[in-house]
Amino acid sequence: MIHLDPTLTPKSLQAAARRVFETATPKIRGLQKRWKESDGTPVFTVAGKYTSRGWTEWTEGFVYGSAILHFDATGDKTSLKIGREGTLRRMASHVTHVGVHDHGFNNVSTYGNLRRLLREGRLPSNSWESHFYDLALKASGAVQASRWTQLTPELGYIRSFNGPHSLFSDTIRSLRALGIAHLLGQTLMGENDHKINLLARSLQHAETTARYNVYYGKGRDTYDVPGRVVHESIFNVTDGAYRCPSTQQGYSAFTTWTRGHAWVLCGYPEQLEFLQTLPESNFREFGGKKKILNRFLEVAKVTADFYLRETPTDGIPYWDTGAPGLVHLGDYQNRPADPYNFHEPVDSSAAAIAAQGLLRLGRYLQKHGDKAAGKIYFAAGLTVARTLFSEPYLSTDPKHEGLLLHTVYHRPNGWDHIPKGFQIPCGEAAMWGDYHLLELALYLLRLAGGKPYLTFFGGNS
Repeated sequence: MIHLDPTLTPKSLQAAARRVFETATPKIRGLQKRWKESDGTPVFTVAGKYTSRGWTEWTEGFVYGSAILHFDATGDKTSLKIGREGTLRRMASHVTHVGVHDHGFNNVSTYGNLRRLLREGRLPSNSWESHFYDLALKASGAVQASRWTQLTPELGYIRSFNGPHSLFSDTIRSLRALGIAHLLGQTLMGENDHKINLLARSLQHAETTARYNVYYGKGRDTYDVPGRVVHESIFNVTDGAYRCPSTQQGYSAFTTWTRGHAWVLCGYPEQLEFLQTLPESNFREFGGKKKILNRFLEVAKVTADFYLRETPTDGIPYWDTGAPGLVHLGDYQNRPADPYNFHEPVDSSAAAIAAQGLLRLGRYLQKHGDKAAGKIYFAAGLTVARTLFSEPYLSTDPKHEGLLLHTVYHRPNGWDHIPKGFQIPCGEAAMWGDYHLLELALYLLRLAGGKPYLTFFGGNS
């Protein structure tokens, strides 16, 4: 389990967080100079060079979003130009993409970050630029909400790219798109001009995920471990019945793929911060604001406890908690993770995502009456961040295009690069890992410097 260091603070990690952005500078510029957009979207590195991997283009927003985050932290105008112009030139198709569940990844990372910077006064005031970002985010939220499977009058979900039967845990963090669109007054217009409330769809999706993709130790099945997360739930779309757990990228439906778990651990605390800013009137048809916040908090805490319990001492998880090779690693949970072992890869991108969830949950609890638990989660997030902000996870080699090393994309499909002399993937980066490392570093820099709190909706929490 994670060994907490209670002496850590955002200020104590300030220099390390700045180093992350210093290290990122040549990588962002170098990739922009080398990459040909005709080659697709950068996804992960092979022998230190970014390459594309066709599945869906869910990582393109992270390319330009990383540059925008870099500007946010450093004021580097070259990075702003890369992010701004790339968003204008490349991201419109993602706004209207009806075939994926990834709107929160692609569009909030680009249009959303730029909108936030405008609202904070970090960019020159320009009403038409502001309207442009608002319109993109309104459309993105509505399109995302249109990918809908209704199970019962109270339950439904944004279907994954696998089809109407499929609910992914990943999509919890894409609810940001619906949240911003709701804030901007957007609704989804259906047949006969029926107005569909985007917040309602967001809350229904979150409850369906909480009910079927997260486990609470209540005997639901033989593998009902508290805080375990399944990557995918399968439903009979004819009658709305739940059929079974499943996975696309994990080892099995009865183990926990740690990046899927991290999306849940990050997504619910982030939604807690957002929902608690909304008026009570928004929640009347759902049983009241307190009921919703308590439910989201339940999910956040049970998944956070699982992460603390099942992750090695330095906060870096292996790619799946049930991966078969872990048996050969002995008492691996009571020592730091070993990215260079010969049995199972770690996934540092899961750690970067989870760290932000732990920090946000910890801060939320400290502000809302449970300081003791809040301090534990916050300390855990800082412990994970400290590990990620240094070698062997931070890529300081200028010849390596990636920023966060030892990420895993799709272990079952064998997509990840295995270096010569090794038996498992290691030493490579992925675009979502780089982005979330930068987002984590920016989050801590803002806390350390007393700057506006970092939220996806651009408001205080």
